[in-house]
Amino acid sequence: MKNKETGYSKTRLRSSYLTLVISVSLVLFLLGVLGLVIINARELSVYLRESLSFYIILDDEAKEPDIRMLQKDLDAKPYVKSTEYVSKDAAAVKMKKDLGEDFINFLGDNPLPPSIDVYLYAGFTSPDSVAKIEKYVREYPFVKEVSYQESLLFLINENVKKISIFLLVISTFLFLIALTIINNTIRLSVYSKRFLIRTMQLVGATRSFIIRPFLIQSAIHGLLAALVALSLLMGMLYLIEKEFLLMFSFESTYLLLLLGASIIITGVLINIISTFFSVNRYLSISEDKLYY
Repeated sequence: MKNKETGYSKTRLRSSYLTLVISVSLVLFLLGVLGLVIINARELSVYLRESLSFYIILDDEAKEPDIRMLQKDLDAKPYVKSTEYVSKDAAAVKMKKDLGEDFINFLGDNPLPPSIDVYLYAGFTSPDSVAKIEKYVREYPFVKEVSYQESLLFLINENVKKISIFLLVISTFLFLIALTIINNTIRLSVYSKRFLIRTMQLVGATRSFIIRPFLIQSAIHGLLAALVALSLLMGMLYLIEKEFLLMFSFESTYLLLLLGASIIITGVLINIISTFFSVNRYLSISEDKLYY
C-alpha cells in the first residue's frame, strides 16, 4: 500500500513538473514569435530604406575623371551603401527598354543626362540626413541637380517610427503577461511543497540549504522550457520559409541567435527569480498560514 502511495506521489510530482515546463515553454514560444515579428519588421524597414536612392544628375559636359572622382568620394563616405554611374548611353538603353521603342530616332538626339544613383544605409535615410548629403553633393560644379522622392522618404520614416512604437508597447505588454503567468505557475508548484519546506526548517536546515535545490531544479525546468520553445520556433520558421518564402524571410543569423539566447536566458532567469521569492515566502510565514 505504501509503495502504491509513493508511486502515486511520484506520478503527481512528474505531472506537475511536466505541466510547469509546458506552461513556461508556451509562454516563451509566444515571446519568441513576437521576437521574430520584430526582427522581420526591422529587416523589412532596412530593406525599404536602403532600396530608395537619390539621383545626382550631372552636366552633359562633365568629364569622365571628374565623375569617377565624385563616385569614389561618395563610396568612401560611411553613410553610402553603394553608387552606380549611369552614362548617357546606358540611360538611353534603359529608357528604350521601359518605353518599348527607340525614342532617339524620333528625337534625333539623346536628351538624357549622365547620372549617379546613390543608395544610403538605413540609418542615414531620414529627410534631414538626405538634405545634408544633397547640400554636400551640390558643391561639385558639374552637378546639375539632385533628385529624390522626399514625400515617399518621409512617409516610410514616419510609418517605421509608428510601427516601432507599437511593437515596443505590445512587447512590453506581452512580457508582463508572460512574467505574471510564469510567476503564478511557479508559485503554485512551490505551494504544493510548502509542508516539505516547513519540515526541512523544523529539522534545522538553513535557508540556503532549502532554497538551493529549488533554484537548481527551477533553472533546469527553465532551460527545458526554453529548448522546447526554441524547437517550436524552429519548426514554425521551417514552415514559414517553405510556404511563405516571398512574404517572410529571416536571413539575419546573428539576430536569430540573439533571439534564441534571449529566450534561454529569460526562461532560466524568470524561473529562478520566481522560485527564489516563492520559497522565501513560505520560509517566512507562520505555520497556521500554511493551510491557506
